[in-house]
Amino acid sequence: MCRQSATACLIKSPALEDAAGLSLVERLRMLPDPRRRRGVRHPFAAVLLAAASAVVAGARSYAAIGQWSASAPQHALARLGARMVGGLGVRVAPSAATIRRVIGLVCPGGLADLAGADPGDAPSLAVDGKTARGSRHGQTPAAHLLAAMTGDGRTVTQLRVSEKTNEITCFAALLEPYDLTGGTVTADALHTQRGHVRFLVEEKKAHYLLVVKANQPGLHRQLRSLPWKEVTARRYDREVGHGRKETRVTRALTVTGLGLDFPHAVQAMRVLRYRTDLKSGRCSRQTIYAITDLTSNQASPQRLGQLARSQWTIENRFHFVRDTAFGEDASKIRTGHGPENMATLRNLAINTLRQHGHRNIAAGLRHVSYDPFNRSLDLLNIP
Repeated sequence: MCRQSATACLIKSPALEDAAGLSLVERLRMLPDPRRRRGVRHPFAAVLLAAASAVVAGARSYAAIGQWSASAPQHALARLGARMVGGLGVRVAPSAATIRRVIGLVCPGGLADLAGADPGDAPSLAVDGKTARGSRHGQTPAAHLLAAMTGDGRTVTQLRVSEKTNEITCFAALLEPYDLTGGTVTADALHTQRGHVRFLVEEKKAHYLLVVKANQPGLHRQLRSLPWKEVTARRYDREVGHGRKETRVTRALTVTGLGLDFPHAVQAMRVLRYRTDLKSGRCSRQTIYAITDLTSNQASPQRLGQLARSQWTIENRFHFVRDTAFGEDASKIRTGHGPENMATLRNLAINTLRQHGHRNIAAGLRHVSYDPFNRSLDLLNIP
């Protein structure tokens, strides 16, 4: 059964072990076709590949994907494996209605897993949630998606959170299919849970770095009371950008034997962030605490600061990009599995562009849009 917890999906997701080393085309062909056999005209994988190619070319909606498909030349449709009719072998593109129906029905867990990046070679994995605000409809709340992203900005997978629960209950299900041995998982304060830590360390053989805030009052109070002024292991980082100057002071302290009430805790970290607005001159200060099972030999203050930074940048490299480059919050896709599957296609487009050296996703989309029927298929490695 699909591991998506928010909407009913009784389709069995393909095993990730069977997809290792396969191309995107071969992976999508592994997905079961959810349509009834009667009346099916277009190959299932061809419809998904057309949708993925259109999104890489900048399409934001079903109508835009359908327009891209209807405008695709014969050579592009042949590469996609589109339906062939007549003795002359003319290719017929799937309509916008067909594309809408397929995206709304396809297994969201399987699509997210098979279209995501492989986390096997990633030293760290950041977990965070995002709400697709435009998917709210009447009394139905907007779709909330919990995702995992590598430190270099590639999305691994995502899971839609049920409206009857929250991200906490979906954390283990999100990461369960993956081999995380030796890697470090970072998350915000919501996921600073003892069950999550035991799952990561004892079951997945991974490490963790979790932010601690007031939602864990006892632990937060213990971290604040540690002798931070006496700590000599520290790191200073300074940078200027986005109209501000920022200085971060990272201190790390070994806490084994100090009676800290948290499983597998080895080091605590405190980060002081000083920000100066270059236009107004206004200064602000923020103190952040985090806890990890990494020893001082495994992670210096510099390494801990990098891990914490990778968690903070998920907002800029993941959430912000989907909102600005793809207009996700303005998208009115609401029915079926549409919201989460369209988000998966956006993730695939971002991963593909970054894999091919496009650091600015908006610029990469413009580059593809100048030759949308060749460049998008080339980037997705569609033969």
